[in-house]
Formats: sequence, C-alpha cells, structure tokens
Amino acid sequence: MWRAQRLEASHCEQMRRLRKEYDCAPLVIHTSYLVNLCSQTALFREKSIVAFRGEVERALALGAEYLVLHPGSWKGLTRAEGLRLAAESIARAVEGVRFDDCDFRVLIENTAGAEFSLGGSFEQVAELIEKLRGIVPVGACLDTCHCHVAGYDLVSEAGYEQTVQWVAGTMGLDAVRVWHMNDAKAARGSRLDRHQHIGKGTMGLEPFRRLLNDARFAHCAFIAETPVDEDGDELRNVETMKELVISEPRSVIEAAPQRGRRQERREEAGGGGGRGKRRTNASIYNRN
Repeated sequence: MWRAQRLEASHCEQMRRLRKEYDCAPLVIHTSYLVNLCSQTALFREKSIVAFRGEVERALALGAEYLVLHPGSWKGLTRAEGLRLAAESIARAVEGVRFDDCDFRVLIENTAGAEFSLGGSFEQVAELIEKLRGIVPVGACLDTCHCHVAGYDLVSEAGYEQTVQWVAGTMGLDAVRVWHMNDAKAARGSRLDRHQHIGKGTMGLEPFRRLLNDARFAHCAFIAETPVDEDGDELRNVETMKELVISEPRSVIEAAPQRGRRQERREEAGGGGGRGKRRTNASIYNRN
C-alpha cells in the first residue's frame, strides 16, 4: 500500500506539454491518506515521511502548483506534540529539495474537527503554516464541509462574513489557495465528515454562491469532491456551481473524480482507485 506508482519522465513531460497546450492550471494533487506525519508510532511516522517526500518529488516532476496535505492524527500524544511532530516530519521530508525555480506550495487542509485530528481549527492550520515558513513554500486548502461540521458558519450571511474574517485573522486570506467545495450530510458542529452534493445537504446553495463570487478569493481554485451516486453526478455538481457564478468565473471549477465517500478515487497519471491511493485534482476541466 505504501509503494507509489512510478512516474516515467516521458509521462511528466507529456503532462507539462498538454497543460500548456490547453492552458490547464493549477494542478492540485492530494497526498495519500495513508500519510500521518504526527503519528505517535515512530515506524509509521518514518514511513509517512518517506511517502510524503515521494509525493513532493512527483508533484514537482509533474509541474503541480499545489500539494494538499492532511497533517494527521496525534492520538496518544498532546496536540502540541502532534503539531511539533508534523512540522519536524515535513521538514525532514523536504530536506535537500530545491523550490527556487518552481511555483509550488504544500497546502495544509483543515479537517472536520475530530478529537485527535490536527487541523480541526483555523488556528491549528495557521500554527502549522507558521512553523513551516522558511522550510517549504506553504499555504492552506479549506474544505467547506470540514468548516461546516467543525462548527464554522458559512450558511448565514453574518456567519459567513465572520468566518471569512476568522480566516483572515489566523492564516490570512492570501494563504488560502484552494477551496474543496462540498455540501455536508451532517449538521454544523457534528464533526462528521460526510460530503454531499452541492445544495443538497445541510449547507444549501448560498455558501457556495458567496464563495464563488467573493473577490477576496479570486485567486483560489475551487474543486468539488462530491460523491458519485449516479452516472452524471460529477457534471451536475460542476454545472450547479457554474450557475451560481454571477459574473465571469474567477477560477475554473472541476469535480474531483470519486466513487462515493466510501471508495474515493485517488488518481496519479492514470492510477487506480481505492482508499490509500492518490487523488490528483486539477481545477481546470470536467472529465465528463
């Protein structure tokens, strides 16, 4: 499960050529869910460091702009110890890697707020970003479902503005480079990470309308990670979001391919599906 698919140099070059030809940007890759950089188990942490370095090397080879990372679970430790281990593990993973001549960032994704999951609050994401400055180019990826079930209000107009200001006061709006656009099956504050089709869950359409038309996030990519319950669901979610854009879209919207939440598709240059594999998200086109 830890063995990553090998990327041929010719495939990487082909990816770069085709992206340039079709003006496809940015390329956003999601790190394997196996990686836990703040694990209490030294052996698992060591495997995670090696795996994450491979993720970074492959992302750079493909010319990706962003590599999204869940920092991991600090179960069995304190949150402060988990934060320290995550930062130290990332530093070890990128040791010797040159980032001088590339437009690349590791994006720390907020989580749904589970008890031992690092990144369950904006403050935790901001803390890790701060620890990584000077070590690796870094930013944030925010997931709408994760925000909602962690307790942040994106639904009401006043709550949305308060949440945006919360982001601004912790990690900063410029640090946010990608939004994962997912409605939620669970209630706000439930800490249950269950994605739903856009507008069909407990969030409704308005949060997505606000985000897609908010000039403060004009620099962001918006990627749907909604479930696929029926053929055509990916396209329907993309079209729903496009219809919410009031003016000319500021970022192209794509549905990240999945096979429902129980079996998310992780893709790497034609890779297969299943938990523990990779999911490559490029917010550039609809594969349907």
